[in-house]
Formats: sequence, C-alpha cells, structure tokens
Amino acid sequence: MPGKDYYKVLGIERGADADAVKKAFRRLARQHHPDVNKGDKNAEERFKELNNAYETLSDPAKRKLYDQFGANYERMQQGAGPGGQGGMDWTEMFRQAQGGGSAGGFDPSSLFENLFGGAAGGEGQPTRAPRNVQQEVEVSLLEAFHGTTRIVRRAGQEIEVSIPAGVKTGSRVRVRGQAARGARGQTGDLYMVITVLPDPVYERKEDDLYRTLMVDVFTAILGGEVTAETLAGNFVVRVPAGTSSGKLVRLRGKGMPKLEPKGEHGDQYLRVQISVPATITDEDRKALEKMAGRYTS
Repeated sequence: MPGKDYYKVLGIERGADADAVKKAFRRLARQHHPDVNKGDKNAEERFKELNNAYETLSDPAKRKLYDQFGANYERMQQGAGPGGQGGMDWTEMFRQAQGGGSAGGFDPSSLFENLFGGAAGGEGQPTRAPRNVQQEVEVSLLEAFHGTTRIVRRAGQEIEVSIPAGVKTGSRVRVRGQAARGARGQTGDLYMVITVLPDPVYERKEDDLYRTLMVDVFTAILGGEVTAETLAGNFVVRVPAGTSSGKLVRLRGKGMPKLEPKGEHGDQYLRVQISVPATITDEDRKALEKMAGRYTS
C-alpha cells in the first residue's frame, strides 16, 4: 500500500515504542476483525491495512527503512531500490549489516558483502560455499489456519511461495535454490521464518484454539443450543442447564491443522461468558426478585 502512513493507520506517534505499537494493533484489530464484521468489505480492507502497518512497524529493520524512505519503502523491500538493484532483499541486508562492528552499529563492509557475496579484495580470498538466507514473514492466524502464499522477489524474479496450514511462530518454510550463489554457481536455500500475528478473537495454545462463547442468562440457567463461530465453520453447541461463566466447551478436531501428522487438527475450546439484558420491565424484575429470594436464602 504505497503512500499509506502506517503511524496514522495505527493511530500512534512516530516515536511510539514497540509496546505501544502492539497495543494499538490489538485494539484496532479487535474492532475491525472480519469475524466481528461479517460481510463488511470496508472492515476487511481496514484489517488488512492494520496487518500491513503492524508487520512493518513491529520489525525494527523494516521500520527503519520505512522511516527513511516512506512511500518508497515497499519498493525498496521488493528490490527496486534507488540504485536499480533488482531482486535484492534490502530489509534483510539492512538487518544483517546492523550487526557490524562500527561505532554506530552499522558496518558498510558487511552491507558490501551482502550485496556482492564476499568481502572486498577479490584475490587471495577463499572460495565461498553457497549461503542460506532467512527472511521473516508475518501471517495472520486465519492465514495460518487455511494456509497461504507470499510473493518473494529473488534475482529479479517474483516467486510464489506456499505457506502450509498449521504453521506456528518459528516455523521455517524452505525454498530451495533461492539464496546467495556461491563461487561455483551453486545456490543456497531461502528459509522463510514465520511469525503468526496475535488475533483479537482467538487465543492459540500449540494446536488448540480458545475463544469466548456468549450465552444469554436464560439459556445458561435452563440449557439450550447456541451457534458458535470458529475458524473451521459454525457449529451448534448444546449448553447444559446451570452453566456458569468460565465453563469450557470442547469441540474436538476443530482447532488448528497440525503440520505433522497431516490431516489432524487440534481442538477448539469455547469459554462461556454469560450475557444479561441491559433493561427489563418492572413485572419481570418482580418475578426475578421473587425467584432470587428462593435461591439465595
């Protein structure tokens, strides 16, 4: 989204720290999440904007590039930098170069090595083997549930990489032969290191998911059925009579897909939260007071 001011998207100051970025994202993502705004295309687009803004501003290297290049940031990331060096991962180069030994924490020779595959000097240098490269990729929980793709630009070409369903933070997706080329023409591998973004509705614990299930007070007392929304679809859930807030209802096999063994899923847990009417009639109030007298004495 060239031209977007990611700070304004999240409603934060440019000097906001990492904690403020995360809090702003969680607050707004909860408000605009597709599950909360069924069929609202504007909310869906807003949620994508929030994800893009958080992906950039929560990563120190990406944020540094964004602050420097603004609207040109994403072109830089895709390899269309000011010097016309197509196919270069500027974000990764910047991140690696930051670890250098200069006084300011930036080593130009390290950046030179990333650009040209070796230190300056040429003659007398040992032959380099092909190097593997890591690239950080952020996905939403919904993308992690269903699987998704990302477009990666390498050596002037765009490559569509499949990210399998069930990935977790720390999962690595290997793309063979798409990293630095060695002296003899061999190429290393690209590893996409996954971060699954926090979700405002669902909490993930390994392959299990947790979310709130709103149940009206009368169904909680008398028992009944409610429809529960999950990433696996909508399901009718039987609520036993006398259910209290905090009770967990388990839906077997409706959680996250497992990477191994294929075809298996974790469970979905629904945490009951009882809702009460905001207003009642005087007649109903008297009836409830009478009933309360029988059960609280």
